[in-house]
Amino acid sequence: MIKNVFISLCLFLSVAIFAQEATSSPYSFYGIGDVKFKGTIENNSMGGVAVFADSIHINLKNPALLSELKLTTFSIGSSYSYGKIETYNESAKTKRFNFDYFSIGLPFKNGAVSFGLMPYSSVGYKIQNLPTETNLYTKKYNGFGGINKVFTGVGFKLNKNWSVGADVQYNFGNIETTSIVYQDQVQYGTRETNNSRVSGINFNTGVAYQSKINEKLSINSSVTFSPEANLNLQNERSLDIIRILTTGNVTTEETSDIAVDDTKLKLPSKLTLGFGIGEDKKWMVGTELSFLGTSSFGNRFNDINNVSFENSTRFNIGGYYIPKYSSYRSYFEKIVYRGGFRYENTGLVIQNKSIPDQAFSVGLGLPLNGTFSNINIGFEYGRKGTRLSGLVIENYSNIMIGLSFNDKWFVKRKYD
Repeated sequence: MIKNVFISLCLFLSVAIFAQEATSSPYSFYGIGDVKFKGTIENNSMGGVAVFADSIHINLKNPALLSELKLTTFSIGSSYSYGKIETYNESAKTKRFNFDYFSIGLPFKNGAVSFGLMPYSSVGYKIQNLPTETNLYTKKYNGFGGINKVFTGVGFKLNKNWSVGADVQYNFGNIETTSIVYQDQVQYGTRETNNSRVSGINFNTGVAYQSKINEKLSINSSVTFSPEANLNLQNERSLDIIRILTTGNVTTEETSDIAVDDTKLKLPSKLTLGFGIGEDKKWMVGTELSFLGTSSFGNRFNDINNVSFENSTRFNIGGYYIPKYSSYRSYFEKIVYRGGFRYENTGLVIQNKSIPDQAFSVGLGLPLNGTFSNINIGFEYGRKGTRLSGLVIENYSNIMIGLSFNDKWFVKRKYD
């Protein structure tokens, strides 16, 4: 069954992922946009913690923990986001539906391999500044696009305690931003369009350690490291003379191409340390601390002012609880209950103000009777940004749902 599900969903999602606008954040104007991927649904429901070993879920953050996979697993996740963007004087509501990832994991004797596709970052905003007594111009700013990743990884179990893994990721995508300026009662206005085609490769490595400290309690610890990598941007810019029709539509009267330099951006290095403790298949609590070298990051074009980047830190804490993993009496006793919290300094600095992001999350893992497959649902409520210096705060809520289908492939027939 999993083979048919995998093929049909791959065809559908490969189109849907590229067509989506996965963010409504004005902060996505800077750099490569709003970084969306923070883990699978089960990770995000625990505040993003991914230190726990799992035999039926693909770990997309630490490739070393792929070695725990016991069944062929197909994983897919999506989310619905809604919220409000606020300044001191104004507010606007936002909503988005997006696919977050899909991947497949194939176990072998002492490990597993995985491959898949995920949207990594997204640009998506529509902003309008209306004319005032002192400024007669209407200004409209639009942006869309982002970066996607195709990846493949492998994890090996060195012995019963230690595992290692690595994955390679190819980044690609297109980002387009436009700005329109015009004045009422004036026939023509101007439109500047900036387009960047993005490509590049980066790597991620991981080490995991698991051990029992008594008959019930186990500890899990992990280290992942992604070295700094280059993103190559092929940039184009055009300047149009436009006419604004009474219907609100825009017609182009004249177009000029403006020469701009191609640029390179640095995907920041990332070091994550994780630790967890608990009783296997009963409860676990874990925490992770990540250090990102985002001070080496930059913008797509060299003429964007009032913004810089600083090194960032991310803190995650979360865990799960299962009343009775092997219960035959009650379905609710087999449900996985999850919760967590994350806080990060995103590394983005606008007008000398750091942009923070924090969120609480809860979730459920719902087993499908008669199988090892499950449905994971989660809810996240968070806040990003600041109102200081004329900036905005984003209050957002994410409803997340993920499917993890598990099956055995490559089983040798005993009889012909």
